[in-house]
Amino acid sequence: MNNEVKVESIAIAKNQPKIINAWCSYDWANSVYALTISSAIFPVYYNSTTRAAFGGDKIQFFGFPIENTVLYSYALSFSFLIIVFLSPILSGMADYGGMKKRMMKFFTALGSASCIALYFFNGHNVEFGIIATILASTGWAGALVFYNAYLPEVATEDRFDSISARGYAMGYVGSVLQLIFSLMIIMNHEYLGITEAFGSKLAFLTVGAWWFLFAQISFHYLPSNVHQRPPKRTNLFKKGYGELKKVYFLVKKMPEIKRFLRSFFFYNAGVQTVMLLAATFGEKEMSLTVDQLITTVLLIQIVAIAGAYLFAQISAWKGNKFSIAVMVIIWVGVCAYAYLMQTVLDFYILAFVIGLIMGGIQSMSRSTYSKLIPRDTYDTASFFSFFDVAEKLSIVMGTFLYGLIEQITGNMRLSALSLVVLFVIGFILLMRFKMPERE
Repeated sequence: MNNEVKVESIAIAKNQPKIINAWCSYDWANSVYALTISSAIFPVYYNSTTRAAFGGDKIQFFGFPIENTVLYSYALSFSFLIIVFLSPILSGMADYGGMKKRMMKFFTALGSASCIALYFFNGHNVEFGIIATILASTGWAGALVFYNAYLPEVATEDRFDSISARGYAMGYVGSVLQLIFSLMIIMNHEYLGITEAFGSKLAFLTVGAWWFLFAQISFHYLPSNVHQRPPKRTNLFKKGYGELKKVYFLVKKMPEIKRFLRSFFFYNAGVQTVMLLAATFGEKEMSLTVDQLITTVLLIQIVAIAGAYLFAQISAWKGNKFSIAVMVIIWVGVCAYAYLMQTVLDFYILAFVIGLIMGGIQSMSRSTYSKLIPRDTYDTASFFSFFDVAEKLSIVMGTFLYGLIEQITGNMRLSALSLVVLFVIGFILLMRFKMPERE
């Protein structure tokens, strides 16, 4: 008796404008978390409320004394570590059972609900706030695994760079609009008859609602991608592991994927750490006000729109490897400048440069990896799980290193300077990578 599962592939016409727009719209939906929660309002709110609750930067977390910014760095590291362990097996299950969209929906619901839960964080209940932060970050990172895996399924390779850039651009526009709305509430809190802290809490509510509601556009139009219809009694966990194992052995035979992932691991550790902890750096080291920090973040987001398209054009002109290499070199300068800067103007200049290369390096990394995946595979989520593991492990390493150096030295500038090492290693490994020529 033949016990093999029958593979049933569903052909999806690629480059359909409606589906492409739906895919890009998820960036519009979830990027508000990356901006308002990770980068702008929540880090400042977290620092100020915990400082007020505990009478300084040294706080108590489940009875253990720790610096508030160090705890926040470690919390981010832990959240991404969760995804490192979860995403590979979930990706295999999604590929085998045709559950990309279902997994994406689950993590979106988890992340958006956790953002809403931050409304109840007041500084005193720091344990609750950190747990909600971890769950929100887990939901955001988890959904991205399956979202990214859709790119090679909805578009042809010649359009990966431009569509990836469009997705990031839409995310920057959407997040800026939401942040401006939140900022108007916070800055006009007296006129509205509320406290500044309550205005920040309302921002967390709107982020959760924005993320969940706009994600429904993507969920409505994106195909379910049911490549296989497993029997009712199939053990999806076991089959998912088998799917992942199959892709693992394929990746082992693909040297350029391995070379790219090694380079990506190191330079992305620096990129993500700067993006996640820039606001805490500005607030603590530069003594920037909330208004100055928000202005900086808005500047970064607006410039990043142009940066995503600029480096997509550079890629079309000189190739993906050249485009990424230029940005990695600029990132080295960013870290060195962060260590030396003294004035608010210096911080604004740095923000402009970060914005220019932030969107470009993320967009080009995603599209470059998409081009390395075999064209005829349906295991896109499993392939992207390796990309995601490299990305999340790099964030764990980067944020942990950043927090550890600050804890040991008490100097956040040295933490920023240490990231130069990550970019240099990433650049050296990138030079060993060769973009394969394909029709």
